[in-house]
Amino acid sequence: MDIFGIFSIIGTIAFAVSGAIVAMEEEYDILGVFVLGLVTAFGGGVVRNLLIGMPVTSLWSQGYLLKIAIIAMTIAFVLPVVWIQRWRRSEAFFDAIGLSAFAIQGALYATQMKHPLSAVLVAAMLTGIGGGIIRDVLAGRKPLVLKDEIYAVWAMLAGLVIGLGWIKSNLELLFLFVVIIGFRMLSVYYKWKLPRRSLHINTADEQQKRGNS
Repeated sequence: MDIFGIFSIIGTIAFAVSGAIVAMEEEYDILGVFVLGLVTAFGGGVVRNLLIGMPVTSLWSQGYLLKIAIIAMTIAFVLPVVWIQRWRRSEAFFDAIGLSAFAIQGALYATQMKHPLSAVLVAAMLTGIGGGIIRDVLAGRKPLVLKDEIYAVWAMLAGLVIGLGWIKSNLELLFLFVVIIGFRMLSVYYKWKLPRRSLHINTADEQQKRGNS
């Protein structure tokens, strides 16, 4: 199996289980669990294919990945709640695995098609975070990847390294895979965040300004 297959399997399992657990948290039925899990696992890849010119129908040629996702979601659905709660304590780690695997996979696809660096960055980011965004929207949540600890940046970092041609061998790609996971977990542990600006006015400050005027 080539490096594409390895990263596809890792990312598919991690994200399919993630989507299934979010569906169970929202108390969806078994159909909702499978739909949300599949969207999380394959949504980012579908959006990526649209943007870099790959046939969207190539999804149906990945029958083995669909089977792997279904098996992973089925296992997650029948696991005892206590086990799932234990898994959730490590959820950020498995999510980091999926992010790293899919970001690298997306960047490899884009470079294989001889796209420019900008397209490689977008492909890496969308493959890494696209499924999570669709999952959160369908679950009625604000997309955590856009407001939580630094997330998409690590996917773009993987795309940058691959797009610039700094990493080519399988061993180097595996090293990059571990590095991206490490950065993601550091951002979770230390709560690194990108700069943000809120347009909500503090009520106390507003009243004070009115009083002074």
